[in-house]
Amino acid sequence: MICQKIQNFKVHLLQRQRTPERAKPIAQKTRSPKTSAAGIAIATLLILLAPPVQAANLTFVSDRATLGATDRLDWSVLGPVQPPFRVLPNSFSVTSEQGLGINVSIPRAATGGVTPPLLFQTLPSPGIATNFASGDFILLTGLKPGPPPAVGNPGPLTITFDRPVAAAGTQIAVDDVFLFTASISAFDSANNLLASFSTQGTSSLALDNSAQFLGVRSDVANISRLVYSSSENNRALGINALSIAEAVPEPSNIAATAVAGAGLALFAFKLKRSSLSLNK
Repeated sequence: MICQKIQNFKVHLLQRQRTPERAKPIAQKTRSPKTSAAGIAIATLLILLAPPVQAANLTFVSDRATLGATDRLDWSVLGPVQPPFRVLPNSFSVTSEQGLGINVSIPRAATGGVTPPLLFQTLPSPGIATNFASGDFILLTGLKPGPPPAVGNPGPLTITFDRPVAAAGTQIAVDDVFLFTASISAFDSANNLLASFSTQGTSSLALDNSAQFLGVRSDVANISRLVYSSSENNRALGINALSIAEAVPEPSNIAATAVAGAGLALFAFKLKRSSLSLNK
């Protein structure tokens, strides 16, 4: 039986060799107008939705209202204050109102007897008066208890964000110094210096919210760290609530993208109808 099947296979093979098969025409692939329309629409939409390439431009912000903040960190989150101060570690982490993780770092003072960082609420006498707004919670770098002018920890005070932000700032004052120069430096996630700014500030006991605001704003969300310092190398510096702005699409960009998307959808629909008409 197996031999017979082999013989039949040989006969069949010889017959195929004697009668060559006609070459089958190779079907030429053509691009469907429907497929082309969808491809063009998707590619164009992806180009429009891609974030624009921008060169970072950082500017100094001296007023809290113009920062455009979308988030805030009030130092009262560090816990209740047992007057006059709450003692803090030199490095700690907190979370902003919108859930942004933030680390604060203050080096230990080189001068002996200076306290660790302190938290207090500025209030009229018998409270601690400053030129922040009455009731503000103040983060102070630390000082040596004694009669004024008190020796203090000059910092710097470093604020690091868990993810880059587009803008941030706070008000600053220096203990027992009426006139000083305050500085802010912004760094990206690779520790590259983006910009530094300095301005004159004042300190007093007026509780009039006159403490200088020191902020920085960028065209893109590339600010990962801020460093605050002053011209006084043996005085404590204090800051109040931190204002933060994370990058969000501008309304004009959202509207433009929506219009473009609607136009592309209509374009694809018209091409699809044309393709169906041609195929009939």
